[in-house]
Formats: sequence, C-alpha cells, structure tokens
Amino acid sequence: MASEDRRAFGARGDATAGEAFDGVSPYAEHPLDVLQQWLAWREHAPAALAVVVSTQGGGVRSPGALMAVRADGAFAGYVSGGCIDADVVLQAQAALASGAPKRLRYGVGSSFADIRLPCGGAIEVAVLPDMDPRGIAQCHARLADRMPARLAFPDIAFEACYAPKLRLRIAGQGADALALARLGRAAGLEVALQARHEAGREDADDAWTAAVSMIHDPDAEDPFLRQALRGRAFYVGAVGSRATHARRCERLRASGVNEADIARAHGPIGLVPSLRDASMIAVSALSEIVAAYHRQALAPFRRTAVILLAAGASSRFEGHDKLLAPYRDGCVLDGAASLLAHDEVGARIAVVSADATKRHATLRDRGWQIAINPEAHTGLASSLACGVHEAMAHDAIDQALVLLADMPDVPDVHLRDLQRALAAGRTAVMSQAQGVLSPPAIFSRDAFEALLQLEGDVGARAAFARLPNTATIALDGRYAFDIDTRSDLTAAALRRAEG
Repeated sequence: MASEDRRAFGARGDATAGEAFDGVSPYAEHPLDVLQQWLAWREHAPAALAVVVSTQGGGVRSPGALMAVRADGAFAGYVSGGCIDADVVLQAQAALASGAPKRLRYGVGSSFADIRLPCGGAIEVAVLPDMDPRGIAQCHARLADRMPARLAFPDIAFEACYAPKLRLRIAGQGADALALARLGRAAGLEVALQARHEAGREDADDAWTAAVSMIHDPDAEDPFLRQALRGRAFYVGAVGSRATHARRCERLRASGVNEADIARAHGPIGLVPSLRDASMIAVSALSEIVAAYHRQALAPFRRTAVILLAAGASSRFEGHDKLLAPYRDGCVLDGAASLLAHDEVGARIAVVSADATKRHATLRDRGWQIAINPEAHTGLASSLACGVHEAMAHDAIDQALVLLADMPDVPDVHLRDLQRALAAGRTAVMSQAQGVLSPPAIFSRDAFEALLQLEGDVGARAAFARLPNTATIALDGRYAFDIDTRSDLTAAALRRAEG
C-alpha cells in the first residue's frame, strides 16, 4: 500500500460530511468530536453546549446527544434529523448573548407551534452557554484515551454516559481491506489498517475494537486471528466462504485455540453472503460490525445489576471498620464502589447492614441504591440473596455482577472480560486466581434461583459449582486479594507503592 494511503487510515478518522470547522464536521456524531470542537472554541470565546435530555416517541438522537455552538452560528454535532437543529443553533446564540441557560421542548407539548416533528413524539434539549471546561476536558480526555466517560450537567441535574468510538483494526492489502477502511473513515470511526505481514500486539484491541481479517492467505491470517482472539475486541471476523471458515476453525483448533474463542470468530463476515465486489463486502461487513457494537460494546452492562456486598462486620480489623479505613486517595470501600462508575448499568445495588450508617452515606454519594440486609450476621449467603432479590425486582435485568466491597483493586477491564464471557452464552462466569475461584463473578438470570438457595457463610462459589455451562476468567494476582486485617491493608498499600 502507498505510504500516503496508509497515513490516511491512521488511528483517528473524523466524519467528513459538510463544511468542517477547525477540522471537525458540523455533523459530527461522537461526543469525542463535539467536545473537541467545543474545547477548541472555548479557548478563544464562549461556546454553548446543547444536549438532548429526553425523547418521547421516535426521536432520531438519544439522550446525551451533543451539539456545540459558537456565537456566529458555527456548530458541531446535531440533535435531530434536521427538523429542530437550526432552531437550537438560534436558541444557543441567544443563550450566549444573555448568559442564561435554556430548556427547550419540541413536538408534543411544545410552545413552538411552528416547529413540527414529522416522526411524532417530543424532544427536550438543554442549552448551556457557560459549561465548566474542566468537566468537559476530563470527559474528552477519557474518551480520547479510549475509556468510557460520564459528563454531568449540574445546572439541569442530568448526566450522560459515553463509550469510546468504534475502532476498526483491519488486516489486509487488497481492495476489500481498503474499501472497509475508507467506509469506516467516512463514517467517522477510528481506523487502523495494517499490512498482512505486520504482527499485532497482544494489547492491540480494547472492548470497543473490531478486529477484521481481509487476508486470503491462511499463513498470514491465522496469526492475526489468534492474536485478536486472545485480546478484548468485541468483534473478530474474517472474509471467505462458509467452507473457508470451517477450514479456518479447524486450523485454529489444531493450533490450540479453545472452543469458546473459536466461537467468537465471525465468518464469513457480513450480513449478505457470497458478495464479490469490495465495496459491497465492506458495506455488508460494517453493517454486521455496527450491529455487534451496539449490542455488545456500547453498554454491555445496561441489563446488569451490579451487586456490591458490603455488609460484613469487620470483626478481624481490630476495632475499626475496614471498609472505611484509609486507602489510596479515599477509603477501602471507594475502590469497589467506583467500579464501572463511567458505565451505564441496569442497577447499582449495595447490600449493607442496618447499623452501618457511614457506609450508607459513602455509597449513596457514589450513586448506589442501598439494600438493607437484616440478616447480615448470618453470613454471606443472606447478603447475596438480598442483592439478588433487589435485582429481580427490575424486569429489565438479566445478569447480576457480584462484587466484594473489600476487594478494592479489581480493574474495570476484568469485569468487561467476565461480561463478555457470559454474553457468549454461559450461565455464570467466575474469576480464578492461582487456581482458586473467587469474586468478582457474573450470573445470568437463569442462575438467580441457585444463588437464592445458598445458606450460611458461603458465597457465590458454592452455587457456581452446581451450575451448568460455566467458565472462568483469570484474575491477575496483583488484584486478587481482599482486606480483612490491618496487615492485609498494609500489604496492599505496599504492593501499590511498588507498582
């Protein structure tokens, strides 16, 4: 591939529709791009930020969709299919002139009788002329570092969750690979195109990356697929016929790839089989990838109840509440309570005893629903049952992720690995450290009854042993510890200091 083409498909790709301001399209979609433009404008003059707060009926954009607006009417982002965007720009210019925020409603119940929504329903938009740039810069930085982010809008008591951009990592040199790279870049995605002979790093992919082989040579394709299947890509796929894919799976199996990972490999990729034109193959493949992205990567915990077990008595911690003991920049409890803080989850349920009022306050401050376990003294099983009962009260919940409050250093990425394994069709997935099963663990709704049947001071491990179709995910020993005693706390602090 020519060097200029390779540069064109670097790590960043921005949408190109319409006239761009400072390199960002006015119809940029992803919050990363809109916030980037707002920050650039804000360095020189005030800029407004409009956000979709709620929709009713068939709104084109979801709550959290953003538009940045400059005083002269330049804008980046959009909040509808075109029916209200021009008015939002005018309203934002007025807000910048007055310095006062606006709350706008379009459609059903709106005072704007001359602005109709062809799709029906209603859209509520807030226009904020003077957002704190520090919060926006932090949100933008997390997204740029490919981490999920939250953005709070204090003036309107609204908060939005954002996922990193979909990233395509494409291996290949021919027309298929180039067509997919061009299409992805035109859609505003991040695109990395690598030659067939370039080896990938073990950490090349994250949970928002699709790894795609457009290679037709098994000797070059197999190493790429083995590397991708060891990583965290939400999608791994390869071109070829069904017969080609069957042979591909046999080669992967013969090379030692396990069946669960082989099942993750999509092939032949695309919604439409047996295509021959590179452009049509690209459209078909990207459609399948986008569907998987929305299903698996954007909000994998949307239907998950995160259950934090925090009702222990701290009886071994020598006269103090271990969960409130100083650790890192806060207390021990802060570690587990901050897990998945930037993700949209179905419910955050913290199980505590009735008398642990300081724990209650700490957890409420971090957005947790408090579930009181009056039987906490009977052991861990009652707390687990308390949390599961609360989860079952939510009809939209079909998974429960169980965390221990005294395990402060478990990384978010490990929880994503657990969820991804469960999404592959498992009943339950537990962590395993040095051959020992341990929390965190995630369970499908089909396993809830088994968790409710536990008694005494036993945890999820006892139910896991009796469930069918389970799996384990290795938890790095650096994080696989809990804090019961002061010596545990001292050892944990030393490990962190040593890196």
